[in-house]
Amino acid sequence: MTMRNMLRTIAFTDWLSIAILLAFAIVPFLTGDFFTLSLTNQILIAVTAALSVHIMLRMDLLSFAVPAFMAIGGYAAAMTAQAGATNLVVLLAVSFASAAIVALPLGALVLRLRGVYFVLVTFIFTEILQLLIFETPGLTGGSNGIPRIPAPTLGPLVLNTNHLIVLVSICVAVIATVVTMGLTRRYGQEFASIEENETLAQSLGLVAWHYRTIGFVVAGGIAGMAGFALVNLLLTAHPTSFTSMSSVFYIAYVLIGGRRTILGAVVGSCLLVWATKVFSSHGEYSAGFFGLLLIIVVTAAPNGLVGLAQHLLGRVKPRSASPRPEVADAHV
Repeated sequence: MTMRNMLRTIAFTDWLSIAILLAFAIVPFLTGDFFTLSLTNQILIAVTAALSVHIMLRMDLLSFAVPAFMAIGGYAAAMTAQAGATNLVVLLAVSFASAAIVALPLGALVLRLRGVYFVLVTFIFTEILQLLIFETPGLTGGSNGIPRIPAPTLGPLVLNTNHLIVLVSICVAVIATVVTMGLTRRYGQEFASIEENETLAQSLGLVAWHYRTIGFVVAGGIAGMAGFALVNLLLTAHPTSFTSMSSVFYIAYVLIGGRRTILGAVVGSCLLVWATKVFSSHGEYSAGFFGLLLIIVVTAAPNGLVGLAQHLLGRVKPRSASPRPEVADAHV
């Protein structure tokens, strides 16, 4: 598929996703409020991590390894920055590549597993990686993490203010969205065949393991970039920032927003991160609200909020009037 043909096949919802992310660039110019800027950063990081989950769900895989790949990308970027390479492009490349490199052999081992076995292995992988971070203080700082990470730079510009950190997070989210768009447009039919009926797809000559490996590696790289964005926001890389429990939230963002489209990951992340912050003042009730919302949406709208909106819009579109039959002129 040529680049021109790929651009023609990009759905309106994908372009809308990029437009929403770019619209966040207005926020730093509208307010300097720390809470608002922090919330914006958290939304953008959640979007990037949710895109990793979106890719996995497109292949009918439920992965709890997103925080592990985030930790790999975040720590790799932090070590690179401390070594003196603070260029933003370099840090993005390191965060993506480091997580993708780890994902390749891991995928070769676990992608033949199915169902609960795959979920369990990815969950254990995240737990083991977090334990390794704690137990290797000489490399990762252990329980102290890696503090005082140098800010990324872009030429002579040091990206160390709250406003510029938002722009870095936008950059990461947009790149992740474009990569996801390219992947799903290039291999969308193969992913759909695997999701619908893997046995039938393989009987027709489709090598499911090959395409799952590609998706798994790219999803790992995107999660690595999300880890870099999180480390850049916190100015430190700490193991408690990458717990396996956070996978539940990333999965929920995609399911509530809609697993079928990139826009679903964007909308779900925006709404739920905002709602979580709003209801956080209510203590234990916030977790109950989150769970109740997930149950309602999954039950009433299996395709998520975006899928529900598309369904409703399809119903309200005026039906085209049926053409009137032509009547031959009567000749006397």
